[in-house]
Amino acid sequence: MSSTPRKRPAPDALVAGAVVAILIALVLAVFLSGWGASLYPPEAATSQGREIRGLYDIVFAVAIAIFVVVEGLIVWSVLRYRRRPGDNELPAQTHGNNVAEVIWTLVPTVIVLFLFVISWQTLNSVDAVSAQPDVRIRAIAGQFQWQFEYLDGNGTKVATQLAPEYNQDTGEGGMAVPVGRSVQVALDSPDVIHAFYVPRFLFKRDVVPGQTNRFEFTVDPKEAGQFFRGQCAELCGAGHGSMLFTVRALSPADYDTWLQALIAKSNATPAPLPSGTVLNVTAREIAFDTKALEVPADTPFAIAFQNQDPSGVTHDIDIRDANGNVLANQEPINGGTSTNYTYEGLPAGTYTFICAIHPIPAMTGTLTVK
Repeated sequence: MSSTPRKRPAPDALVAGAVVAILIALVLAVFLSGWGASLYPPEAATSQGREIRGLYDIVFAVAIAIFVVVEGLIVWSVLRYRRRPGDNELPAQTHGNNVAEVIWTLVPTVIVLFLFVISWQTLNSVDAVSAQPDVRIRAIAGQFQWQFEYLDGNGTKVATQLAPEYNQDTGEGGMAVPVGRSVQVALDSPDVIHAFYVPRFLFKRDVVPGQTNRFEFTVDPKEAGQFFRGQCAELCGAGHGSMLFTVRALSPADYDTWLQALIAKSNATPAPLPSGTVLNVTAREIAFDTKALEVPADTPFAIAFQNQDPSGVTHDIDIRDANGNVLANQEPINGGTSTNYTYEGLPAGTYTFICAIHPIPAMTGTLTVK
């Protein structure tokens, strides 16, 4: 018994073309509407970041092409081979197709090999470090604050920046780098695993205790005067959210001036202790050696502060009132160093002295003024 040939509502090529056109229109609509912006990383601020962005663009383009082809074939198959009224018999069955099997094996293999090669090339380029970079910085990530040590060409420390975030009021703080010069950063941690991450660098590198990780970048000259937000991107404890830092991009001349000022500040001797009440406080194993201090009211006083924790673990002593307002905000000091903090006289009352970097019970005490 012969069967009546199936009628096709449209030529195969017409159906396939319409499906592909619709999918491409949807993709374009997403990007032209602005929704596609969330699919892209921020604009790269370094030469290494541009290479990462270029790799992302290629991988993303390949992914879109695969999406359009696969979804187009699925929709076309649904339309082309859907069941219609009068279809009471199975169509001709095909078992095995050598050409199709070779294509769907060869094409993915070529795509994977291509992505592997360009990813490997980008990884080697981004991970490359030079023997003599223009600027050397040692970034120390300790619970829960960053500090940046500036090194000379021989790797000797010449200055330390203990304020990781830029302060608009004072114009100080942050990790300053010159644009157009190669900057090599060595990452160290005295405690747990942290991570150095600046979104506009399109780069993240772990900071592992007992291991120094290095990377290098060059900020684009057009970024001079810009500020880049950075953070620890590895959960490192209760104070993880406070591990923020700022990268300041300066012109080479401004950077040289800034560095000389930082060197002078780092080499300055602590302020002498004033006459009057002097309190002694020591920080050891992330804890103050005392929980209670007492001073007379309306009289200036000082704290001789010693940080006996390892290098990379910074502390300070801030004074806050009963409402939590900071009355005296002191600059932190690195482990293994000491300083003299001076304070204006306070009205009689009960205050809190606390380490702003480690606001935990072990580094919190009561200051009684009477």
